[in-house]
Amino acid sequence: MKNDAVFTPETIETRCIAIIAKSKLIPEERVTRASTFDELEIDSLDKINISFEIEDTFNIQIPDDSINSLKTVGDIVDGVIRLQHETASQPVTAKP
Repeated sequence: MKNDAVFTPETIETRCIAIIAKSKLIPEERVTRASTFDELEIDSLDKINISFEIEDTFNIQIPDDSINSLKTVGDIVDGVIRLQHETASQPVTAKP
């Protein structure tokens, strides 16, 4: 699936921070790229819920095996940037 919306790295970071802050009911100012999930008290269930929200927001698919390797907000931002780029560069194929 081709993703028509391409977000800037700054927009991706801002939206990811907003999603994480909202999910944990904390101020966005408390969340930075360097914030670890331990510091933000994000557990494995939180990671799954956050990943669903991020997938919906950016129209991407986060591989299930990648979720456990995420340790910081920066990991999410970098992953979204990479997946956004990969999705945007995929050719659109005609359906029969």
